[in-house]
Amino acid sequence: MVRAARTAKSDKGERTGGTGKGAAAGKVAAAGRGAGTARPVRPRGAAGTAGRATPRPAAPSRGSGSGSGSRGGRGSGSGDGETRPGRWLPKRRTLLLVLALLVPLCGFGLWALYGSSWLRAENVSVGGTRVLSENDVTRAAAVPLGDPLISIDKGAVRERVRRALPRVRDVTVERSWPHDITLTVTERRPELVMESAGKYVEVDVDGVRFATVGKPPKGVPVLVLQGGSRPAREHFSDTRLRREAARVAAALPEPVRRATRVVRVRSYDDITLELTGKRTVGWGSSERAEAKATALTALMKAAEDATHFDVSAPSAPAASDS
Repeated sequence: MVRAARTAKSDKGERTGGTGKGAAAGKVAAAGRGAGTARPVRPRGAAGTAGRATPRPAAPSRGSGSGSGSRGGRGSGSGDGETRPGRWLPKRRTLLLVLALLVPLCGFGLWALYGSSWLRAENVSVGGTRVLSENDVTRAAAVPLGDPLISIDKGAVRERVRRALPRVRDVTVERSWPHDITLTVTERRPELVMESAGKYVEVDVDGVRFATVGKPPKGVPVLVLQGGSRPAREHFSDTRLRREAARVAAALPEPVRRATRVVRVRSYDDITLELTGKRTVGWGSSERAEAKATALTALMKAAEDATHFDVSAPSAPAASDS
């Protein structure tokens, strides 16, 4: 009986132990299903504390920079985009100092240019004249002496000279500090003269009549405009014909120019030269003037006894005795 009782207790204990082990195994399985992967159990205490992950540092608050500021407020450090008001003080002082120096300097400069007697027009010098005198140019320029040199209108002076003196082709006006105005004149040169009422009108290379003289300048041919056909006169004015003749005269070789007495124009493409020794040259128009001059020089050397030369077609020049 005693043996039967022990056997019964032993069976009961095994059932109880089996039930406990099953319950523990069930808890472990449930924990594994909930976490996905079973985590090892760490012991509590110092060893457990050392094994924990180090906490991340807190992010700095906005505007704090490298300094410490109150929550939500701007820090006292030098963050990006922040400028201290004190930094502008040296620049402002420098700017004010520069302005304080520039204002009186500019005022002094304006006074020296316009108000003082240091930089005023006192003298007029003239250069480049050939026929005109310096007094002629000075009177025509009418430079207001005593005025500030900077205020002299150079364009107005130039126009006064050209309007008063047709012989002047161009004039350059320059300020020569501190007191002078310099005028450099370019005079027109006569290429031809036209006889009119016993006097002679000088004509430049552009066909401009610019002066009347009592006798023709030495070595300058006389221009004769002959009445050509009516259509030719309608299409080409006297100004155009004078210009064509003057260009021909300007293109002549020097020996031929010295021997030319008359340039006779019947039309713009019918220009004839009358030379000494009763010689004549049929020039044609003013076009291809350089080629015609070269052909005429060679032709006159080749036919020294000829009295008429035709270079209107410079590629086929001709010479004859009549």
